[in-house]
Amino acid sequence: MATVNSGRLYIIGAGFAGQTLAQELKRKAIFGEVVAFLDDDPAKIGRRIDGIPVLGPVRDVAELLRMNPADEAIIAIPGASREYLKEIYRILKKAGFARIRILPGISQILEGDAHLIQTRSIDPQDLLGRTPVRVNLKQSLGYLRGKRVLVTGAGGSIGSELCRQLLSGGASRLYLFGHGENSIYQIDRELRLLQEEGVGEKAVLVPVIGDLKDRAYMDYIMGRLRADVVFHTAAYKHVPMMEENPVAAIENNLFGTDNLIHGARKYGVKRFVHITTDKAVKPVSVYGVSKYLCESLVLEEAERVCSGEGLNFMAVRFGNVLGSRGSIMPLFQRQIEKGGPVTVTHPDMRRWFMTIPEACSLVLQAGGVGENGSLYLLDMGESVRIRDLAEQMIRFYGFEPERDIKVEYTGLRPGERLDEWLWWEDEEPEDTDFKRILRVKRRRPRDIDLRGLMEKLRPICRFDPEKPGIYRNRELLLELLEKTVPSFGSSVPEAVAEGLLL
Repeated sequence: MATVNSGRLYIIGAGFAGQTLAQELKRKAIFGEVVAFLDDDPAKIGRRIDGIPVLGPVRDVAELLRMNPADEAIIAIPGASREYLKEIYRILKKAGFARIRILPGISQILEGDAHLIQTRSIDPQDLLGRTPVRVNLKQSLGYLRGKRVLVTGAGGSIGSELCRQLLSGGASRLYLFGHGENSIYQIDRELRLLQEEGVGEKAVLVPVIGDLKDRAYMDYIMGRLRADVVFHTAAYKHVPMMEENPVAAIENNLFGTDNLIHGARKYGVKRFVHITTDKAVKPVSVYGVSKYLCESLVLEEAERVCSGEGLNFMAVRFGNVLGSRGSIMPLFQRQIEKGGPVTVTHPDMRRWFMTIPEACSLVLQAGGVGENGSLYLLDMGESVRIRDLAEQMIRFYGFEPERDIKVEYTGLRPGERLDEWLWWEDEEPEDTDFKRILRVKRRRPRDIDLRGLMEKLRPICRFDPEKPGIYRNRELLLELLEKTVPSFGSSVPEAVAEGLLL
């Protein structure tokens, strides 16, 4: 977000977004003086817009400018391709700009809507990966107008970005549900600041602190909130940590989702959108198994919906997102800032990546057009070698891999594999009418007694006085998961060998 700066400001892009920013900066003079627009459009170069000259082309002009330590550039081209942004960034860095900010991607900038508070310092996720698809949020969020919308995990990376974009959906109420007090406080304050600065519409924001694992509470709160739409993003997600805490993973992810579904069905939620992951495909980790079972739970609930009820239970599956909390990008950044080394598990490890704003825009779109019982898959493009991503990030910060910053390989951790899959062998992705949203068709039903498995897992996760001996028994839990999901092979960490049961 914007901070006070008293230097000279150059806005890259003299289009509508740039002009809107310039007008706001004039009103808030404490942020500095807008000296010029820099643009590559011959039709704009040489003109004055609200008294501000338009200089260009960017490459030529930037090299002639003499920067002082307070000079700042704001890139205001929300629809720019990754390739163009990389070029602009390189030019601005070479020109000596001390600070470079950027407006978020086109998915967050609506027609006639661009605000200084939305700007932030440019970082690697803005330049890496493919160009995000352009989604018309006003159009795709029409189904939420006047509705009460609940986001679980609202303080997390995906949940918080969903909330930012949901500000523009015209919802009457936006419930920010989460277990962590601090993260919910932060997203609540951020959204209120955005609203104060004119971003989005005036949805009533309601922070809700609660625990998905508490069934009685979930029934109570779903009855109080009476949400029309639920976006379920909350989950324990860190793969190696969940390998060491498998009971917690199943208790929170599987039974928490079951509690939410129960409350949603009981109180008439019309659209239930479950966020799932590529790690649920042929899972080898506890986290992946938990998400596979959650997928099955949601789709099984959809089968119980009778025609005419108007209920829709669906799941949206996608791979990794760039820059999420606990992901490799923030880790790489911290490692680079301390001088390395940057640690990569294996030179051949690959993952699918998408920016958080693009993933959330597509999730919101799928939530509106999705049908009951459908599993959707976001088109992730080509997978990326983690080693290549690490080297690109090192170069982003002005260093050369191996010469300045070393890359070290640490080996696969429990629950990890070299590649992920986006669908099973018995699944077939089909195009929809919406770009980068696929519908996954299963050629045959899965042979899994989900409710029977949950009854066996329940006394392991929740204390049962009739079965006290199996409470928190991770070995039994892993054995049950292995029998149910053949791809799953548990690796026993040292803590288990030492007799520590979590």
